[in-house]
Amino acid sequence: MGVVNDPGRPATVADLQQLKLELLREIKKLSANQPTLPQRPWLKSHEVRKLLKISHGTLQHLRDSGQLKFSKVGGIFFYEVRDIEEMLKEGR
Repeated sequence: MGVVNDPGRPATVADLQQLKLELLREIKKLSANQPTLPQRPWLKSHEVRKLLKISHGTLQHLRDSGQLKFSKVGGIFFYEVRDIEEMLKEGR
């Protein structure tokens, strides 16, 4: 950050405004990197893999080990968005 780190000098209003702008920029960068979940209740496998940034094999492992619930309809796997949200929150 561009704020001068001099313990002997008190912070000015301009210093605080600059710090605020830099913090807001950093927060925007961090929030832009967060995945956004679709508003519909179910996701297909390719959507889950993209959202979690995992491979096909990892997704299969999550299914096989029971870590991620799913439904299979006509050969297509579906996952509930709320289960994906829980997984993201838990950091699994």
